[in-house]
Amino acid sequence: MRRRHHSAMASPLTLHDDRLFPADPGTREVARRIYATTRELPIISPHGHVPPRWIARNEHFGNPTKLLLTPDHYINRVLHANGVELSELGVGRGDEMTEADNRRAFRLLCEHWADFNGTAMRYWLVDQLVGIFGVDVRPSAATADTIYDTIAARIDEPDFRPRQLMDAFRIEFLATTDDPCDDLGLHAELAADGEFSARHRVVPTFRPDRYLEPARPDWNELVDALGAAAGVDVGTLDGYTQAMAERRRYFKAHGAVSSDHSHADLVTLILDHDEAARLYDRARRGRATADEALALRRHLFTDQARLACEDGLTMTVHPAVVRNHDAGAFARYGADVGGDIPAKLEATRGLQQLLNAYGNDPNLNLVLFTLDEDVYSRELAPLAAWYRSVYIGVPWWFVDAPESIMRFKQDVTEMAGFSRISGMVDDTRAFCSIPARHDMSRRLDAAHLAGLVTAHRLDEDEALDQARALVVDNPTRIFKLGR
Repeated sequence: MRRRHHSAMASPLTLHDDRLFPADPGTREVARRIYATTRELPIISPHGHVPPRWIARNEHFGNPTKLLLTPDHYINRVLHANGVELSELGVGRGDEMTEADNRRAFRLLCEHWADFNGTAMRYWLVDQLVGIFGVDVRPSAATADTIYDTIAARIDEPDFRPRQLMDAFRIEFLATTDDPCDDLGLHAELAADGEFSARHRVVPTFRPDRYLEPARPDWNELVDALGAAAGVDVGTLDGYTQAMAERRRYFKAHGAVSSDHSHADLVTLILDHDEAARLYDRARRGRATADEALALRRHLFTDQARLACEDGLTMTVHPAVVRNHDAGAFARYGADVGGDIPAKLEATRGLQQLLNAYGNDPNLNLVLFTLDEDVYSRELAPLAAWYRSVYIGVPWWFVDAPESIMRFKQDVTEMAGFSRISGMVDDTRAFCSIPARHDMSRRLDAAHLAGLVTAHRLDEDEALDQARALVVDNPTRIFKLGR
């Protein structure tokens, strides 16, 4: 039994068994029965950002701040909005954070606890604090050190290492996100560990965004590196295409099941070969105009779908994010610290060239995500309800709050049904939030399905089967995990 620390002066922190279930007693009872069938199922996580090094080296997580706070830009953005400097949370400081610094950072989180009220971040944090670490007092300035000590003690236990937690969290499949030039040595180590790989699959994901953006100032250097990794001369478009195909094959040989893409828009373009080759040559010489670089990027992105039809990697796409919106934070801390903002997306016309060419290809699975909620019902659900290759990515990043997820479910299933939904994608680098996110998804699946049962739109046995499909069958099929 894990030790629990409780102060008579502190407000309790608890996890209610019926969290996220409907308030109506009859519907709630149905939701309980549905959830009971999926609660203990294994976790399939086909897209995330957990560093493979953590698992390959079975690294100690360090301390509560390093584990729960510094890498989680969901949490950091709320604190930043409420006056906390990212450097105070350890962002950009690496190993220079002292124990006193880490305690101070964690104290800031606890002092700002009320700022998380109503957010998805609070939900995940409570699930982790109570369910994983045994914390039973509400975070505050007065309880911060006690909670920090409780978590630190748990982190130091032998069973609190990444590989042991993979067992405890029942993570059966975990995909990381990796650069096309990565040698994937850490993944090879994990695959070679027979005892571990018999219980868990940890695979890379091919993320080529930077190599498809000719407008980047470092694009030529990136393309040269791609050619070197593939052993191919990339002086021409044909060489570049061959290098890209070689690296995709390399990733697939190391277990990859998908590629991942994020650009400023979802416009696709298939250029005549000679025109594409001309633009590629101009870009390589540093002479492409802004319009030419944009046209080439859209062509190169669309060509990833053609390659996917050949090698079978599922293609996940999440465009329309204004990244590094805060120029000052970007200058000080670099990319990917939380200063990213959703933007409006157009999909129907933008995807038309890609879908006309490959949208019904039996070897392409195209999973579409967006931060623009309106697009789910207006465009993505109708597209997925027609094109055989198109699937709808579950809400992610800004849209993965309980209320947003329920809106998503209601918006897309009435048009596309459940079979066109990818299954839960947690998209997280916060390792301990993985079970909380998947459990949240399963509870909301149960709540949604229970509503359909009590409205006499589904029989309960159908809802039970559907709940399992959303957790296991859909991601297994859409990400081709059985192959």
